[in-house]
Amino acid sequence: MTSEAMPIPAVADLAEMHAAGAASGAYVARLHTSLAAVKPLWQRLETEGVCTGHQHFAWAEGIVEKLMPPKAELAIVEVRDAATGEAVMLLPLLRRRAFGHWVIEWLSCGVCDYSAPLLADAAPWTTQSAEAAWAAALSVLPPADRIHITGIPKEIGGVANPLAMLSQARDSIHSHYGIAMDGDAETVVKRICRPSFVKALNKDLRRLDRNGGLALVEADTPALVDSIFGRLVEMRLSRVRELGRFDLLAQQPVADFYRDAAHRGLKDGSVRIFGLRSGGIMVAVQYLAVHLGTLHALLIAIDQGAVPNVSPGLCIMGELIKWGRGAGFDYFDLSVGNQSYKEHMGAVKSVLSELCHGITLKGLAASGVIKYRGQGVAFVRDNPHLFKLAQEFMQRWRRLRAGR
Repeated sequence: MTSEAMPIPAVADLAEMHAAGAASGAYVARLHTSLAAVKPLWQRLETEGVCTGHQHFAWAEGIVEKLMPPKAELAIVEVRDAATGEAVMLLPLLRRRAFGHWVIEWLSCGVCDYSAPLLADAAPWTTQSAEAAWAAALSVLPPADRIHITGIPKEIGGVANPLAMLSQARDSIHSHYGIAMDGDAETVVKRICRPSFVKALNKDLRRLDRNGGLALVEADTPALVDSIFGRLVEMRLSRVRELGRFDLLAQQPVADFYRDAAHRGLKDGSVRIFGLRSGGIMVAVQYLAVHLGTLHALLIAIDQGAVPNVSPGLCIMGELIKWGRGAGFDYFDLSVGNQSYKEHMGAVKSVLSELCHGITLKGLAASGVIKYRGQGVAFVRDNPHLFKLAQEFMQRWRRLRAGR
């Protein structure tokens, strides 16, 4: 189903953007409420344009089939050049109910680290063109109380992300890391990673090898996908139970989503799973999304107790950097999170942006609560003592809820 005009309620700050878009007349937008209506365009932009591995059509299709909340509605916006009629951008959004009001979010449902539009090409965007395109998108969105889009990267494949250029976009409390890969595969780790990481990695790899041999195993058959992905789930859930933490993979629909995506990846190459085996034991598993020259590290699980004084996670990362470079990849995306091992490797940190603002009074109130909650989280996270206390409290609370 497609619609040309389903206006979203506007307040003063949005009215200015609408006026700018109307004045320039640079873009027009169209609302799609089904994947089928936009599939040909989506797949064309995916292969010929610019996007991340989190915006593959097959990935979105899995989200819609397995993870869409009850009563949620697709709101996929196609933005076109008003003069030529050519599509310039696709915004995969959804509308859902949240605590008695309607919110517009990214089509993610917890399994997309990045909120990035699919762009028709690598042509640069300006602040003015980004604002005009967003104004056109807003003009066709269904009624909602607020907009909340998180995980917006500053760039998409080297192109400035128009969403991050908007005047209402602000830096979030979250960051992501990545590391460029170049040159010969055999020496890539030594050349691009920090010397301290390389030294620790080589020592751990020798220990794993002495434990009974070392092998990086790709899940390249349905049986191996089920086996290695099953080991990933087993190790992650064992670890989160031990630490009293929450993991999305504890929810069966989420685990089914990732498993099905991995099976689909056997045909289209969009997902790959690798296990690191030592002495007959799978000590680490890495789940990756693949797009053009980028490996997106999405899920990792380790058996910390399999070999004493060894970090299987660092070992599989090092082996995958070497494998990825040998296979022609030039960027290893370490995803969202401030885990210390990323800086230890030598990965580059980038702060993510977000759009979080109200449209109605109800939405303004909800957005205010979210904003102050985020500031509180950032304050605790930046204070090591408070952060440790908060972690211990959450672990105890989750264990009590689990009856342990």
